Amino acid sequence: MCSLSPLASPPKTQAQLLAQAQQLAGYSLGELATLAGLPIPRDLKRDKGWIGVLLEIWLGASAGSKPEQDFAALGVELKTIPVDSRGRPLETTFVCVAPLTGNSGVSWETSHVRHKLKRVLWVPVEGERAIPLAERRVGTPLLWTPNDEEDRQLRMDWEELMDLIVLGQVERITARHGEVLQLRPKAANSRALTEAIGAHGEPILTLPRGFYLKKNFTAALLARHFLLAGN
Repeated sequence: MCSLSPLASPPKTQAQLLAQAQQLAGYSLGELATLAGLPIPRDLKRDKGWIGVLLEIWLGASAGSKPEQDFAALGVELKTIPVDSRGRPLETTFVCVAPLTGNSGVSWETSHVRHKLKRVLWVPVEGERAIPLAERRVGTPLLWTPNDEEDRQLRMDWEELMDLIVLGQVERITARHGEVLQLRPKAANSRALTEAIGAHGEPILTLPRGFYLKKNFTAALLARHFLLAGN
């Protein structure tokens, strides 16, 4: 363990980033947190982004809370993904906040969703609640670019959801819309409202929404790359 140390500055190449992520595979979150001097919360209820912060420290991410990719110079987004003992995702994956106004002329090619997903470093992490947070281990990383079929699936869902937003139907969108991409409320509390377009084109206030990848999409992605059994 002594040879392992967090990156002090952002990696200069995608190969360097992947190599550093590969070095973390097999370590527990507790080991990595202790080496990085990061306090370990008891659970993730109030520290939902803690695992991401920990891995950003180890991988030298630079974006922080900025809307750009985590490794902007490399064009790579970091996504941790909690998995079960068979390597299947335990929850949906947040992509980005959805724009609810000012969407005239937007296209999939220039969308924030596509920008965030064009190159992703996936880092699976044990996520079953029976395993104490500090004992959960980091899995083998994957540097991923959507193939033509994945891009088509994402585009179709994005276009359908954006059409509903532009047409003033945001309040009618549920998590069941979309085959692989969903839109659902993302807010710390019900008082955090944002502007959107109503059914008659009028301005309304509603909860902020976020784009999320459904588990079926990330499960297939992981299964294809890691040849997991049973998928």
